[in-house]
Order: sequence, then structure tokens, then C-alpha cells
Amino acid sequence: MRSLLALLFALAAGSVAAEQLADGIAAQVGGEIVLLSEVMEAAAPTAARAHAAGASNEDLQRIHFEVLEQMIERALIRQVVKRAEIAASDAEVDQAIAGIASENGITPERLQQSVEAQGMPYAAYRERIRGEIEHAKVLNDVVAAGVRVSDEEIRALYDQQLAKQPRGGEELDLRLIVVTAKGEEPGARATACAVVTEARARVVAGEPFDAVARQVSETNPERGGAQGWVHESELARWMRPAVEGLGPGGLSELVESDFGCGVVLVEDRRAFVPLPYDKAKPRLQQALFEERMGEEYAKFVDKLRAQTFVEKKGIFAGADVNAPPPSEGF
Repeated sequence: MRSLLALLFALAAGSVAAEQLADGIAAQVGGEIVLLSEVMEAAAPTAARAHAAGASNEDLQRIHFEVLEQMIERALIRQVVKRAEIAASDAEVDQAIAGIASENGITPERLQQSVEAQGMPYAAYRERIRGEIEHAKVLNDVVAAGVRVSDEEIRALYDQQLAKQPRGGEELDLRLIVVTAKGEEPGARATACAVVTEARARVVAGEPFDAVARQVSETNPERGGAQGWVHESELARWMRPAVEGLGPGGLSELVESDFGCGVVLVEDRRAFVPLPYDKAKPRLQQALFEERMGEEYAKFVDKLRAQTFVEKKGIFAGADVNAPPPSEGF
């Protein structure tokens, strides 16, 4: 028996049957409804690439489970934004988009064309940027209030990381998007690479790398994939050829490795100079702060889930994104 997801792929796009299948409720989050059609639309680019690469039905199911989890989290955050009255205005969205365009050396009009060329409606892109602004407001206005970093902790981190510093060489400020292959199935790595390929395309289209990494990456997603400054001698083997020749702002090509797939952004690079404690302290303090922010954010989302009625429905009922998907019935 074919899974429902396989049936959805088999149906012609836009057919009445496909519309009927995609018209159900995927989840209820408080008073907000997430439609199956919305999950299918959000997952479509990644799922289509994975499907073309030979991903199994189980791999495709997992992609949709993960997308639904992301949509539930965003719904929880939207409700906080509404209660706290910190919604992003159109002017703030315009300003953010103008900044993205400027960073990429293009006009906002050219950015819009690029976004639409990737198959995303510009209105949906604006709403994604609005969501990122509001997410940042929640982090800064709500979550950050519970974060504390002591001088003792900073000193301990200095002793751990910098007491035995290398001499000379170069260091790079990196962000990563990493997706690992789930299981040993032949299509597992192809599925991971499809996710990273789609993520890279979004960055090329103008979305902030950290925003995409927060949604996709399995490495420091709470910090937008940030790795901080890494000495060239400490680069993972798969990263070395990826960053070779990349200047500040350089984005690597897709890197396929044993673990799955990844892409690297070189934020900056510089000659390495050993740092005394007083000069290293601000950076270490920020690193600890971001780590604590990630921890507090995870607790915050867990608390929101506990306080909010969240129910997955239909084909997603009982789905656990961390568990192997069922072999049939999706």
C-alpha cells in the first residue's frame, strides 16, 4: 500500500483530488490552525529535490514532520508577539529587505525578482522576513531577560579555550548549515543534501544565512549556525577545501561528506594574534551569552508548548520528529 505522501506526489499538481487531500488540518496550536496544504507548500521545494534524488517515502515523511514542527514553533512565537504587542511593522520589513538587498549589492526590486525566480511569492518572502524580525524581538525582549553570565564563567572559558593558543596562522569567523543523513538507507544522504541545497538557494536569493540556519541547520541552530572564530588548524577536514579561497562574505558550494551535507559562510577572516584575557573577554562573554540564549530559548519554547494546546491531526497525529517515521499510513 502506498503512503499518502507518495499518492500526493503521484497526483497531478493542481488537480481536484490533490486539493482535497491537501485541505485538511495538520495541527492546532492554541487558536491557530496549520493546514496540511501549508505544510505541503512549505516542504515542497526540499521534498521535490529529495524525491528527484531517489529519497524513500520515509525520508519524505521526515521532511514533512520537521516542517510541521517548525510551523508549530512559529505559530507559538506569533502568539507571543501578539500578546506582547511587538509585531513587526511594514516599515520594519521594508527596512530589513532594503538591508538584505544592500548587503548583496542589488536593489530591492532585483531582490524581489530573484526571490520570485526561486519560486517563492514575494508576499510570502515578506512574511518570512516579518517572522524573523518578530522572532528577534521575542529573543531580545522576552528570552534575554533570563540570561546571566558571570565573570567566573568567562574566565573559566578563557582558560579552557585560549590558555594554549596557537602561534600565528589565520582564523575564520564561520557560520554553518549542516544536515546529517538519517539512517543507512541509500537515499538518506541525498535527502540531507536536498535540504542543504534548498537552504543554500534561499541564502543566494537574499535571505539572511543565520535565519535559514536557524530553521534548517543541526549545528547551533539557536545561534544561526554561528561557530565563532576558528583557527585554520582546527577546521574540520570537510571544511578546509570548502573555505579555501573564500573571502569575507564568501559562501561555499554544497559539501557532501560521510555525515551528510553542509555549506559554510565565511563571515570574516584575519591573521591570528594570541589574545590576552582582557581583550578576549567581550567575545567570550558574547559567546556564553548566545549559548545561554539558545538554552533559554529552548526552555521558553518548551514552556509555550506546555501552556498552549498543541495537537497534531490527521496523518501527523502522534508524529515524533525524532522517531523513525512509520512505514505506512502517511
